[in-house]
Amino acid sequence: MRTSSEAGCYGFRVSGLAGAADLLVDAPPTWPRLEVRHASPAGSTRPALESIGPDAAQVLLERGWIELDRRAASVTFRLAAPPPPTDLVHPYLAPAAAVAARWAGRDGFHAGAVLAGDGAWAVLAEKGGGKSSLLAWLAMHGHPVLTDDLLVTDGGTALAGPRCVDLRGDAAERLGTGEALGVVGQRERWRMALGPVRAEVPLRGFVTLAWGDAPALEPLRGAERLLAILPARTLRIAPDEPEAMLALSSLPVLRFSRPRDWDALPAAAALLMDRLAA
Repeated sequence: MRTSSEAGCYGFRVSGLAGAADLLVDAPPTWPRLEVRHASPAGSTRPALESIGPDAAQVLLERGWIELDRRAASVTFRLAAPPPPTDLVHPYLAPAAAVAARWAGRDGFHAGAVLAGDGAWAVLAEKGGGKSSLLAWLAMHGHPVLTDDLLVTDGGTALAGPRCVDLRGDAAERLGTGEALGVVGQRERWRMALGPVRAEVPLRGFVTLAWGDAPALEPLRGAERLLAILPARTLRIAPDEPEAMLALSSLPVLRFSRPRDWDALPAAAALLMDRLAA
């Protein structure tokens, strides 16, 4: 059985998550370490604002906050009650990992990613855009999913996230999958387990999701590509190296439109995956 000290996600070898190893991937030794802790908020004052500095950060949660220490390579969750380690891995770790990734010179996107051909394609969508539902359907039909909610990139490499997709109730019922977790974070979740994947794969491009009358794929051109991926950056602060973002925007970016009708999903997904695998 793999131990959490030998595993990780989002580009970090994580410790302090005993009991959640099944949600992690085999982490390369080149990934930096990140210690995850929980401490009671009693006696501490909740920050009024979020802050991200060169060596420390505070990220607000609905029922607590996160403290990050760059020099100690630690993430401390200050929540009234310690959540299960599986909840710390997903969804709580994602905002902390986005900050730590920036300190490590990487980029983070509010995105999922699916494997096709010899690499990964990021999947971007606004809230309610059906990202997790699409990823769950793809995983159920033999298309490995690299990450569900946060995609960390290191140059042109995509890094694996936790091995689960969290669905809303209607999607879980329609797809016939997912374990009911109750309220985790800000909403009810039904968790679908994902299979193992490589920790690092080449990033081949981006797919932005849209609703439409019929399945369609449209390549974006020129500046449209940059304008499509910039809003998906997890941290809305200027990148340290703007040229790195320009390099990512040189990758293919496809707008994938499909009907909201569940019955149209198989044909739409087949169109998408045929294109990505080409």
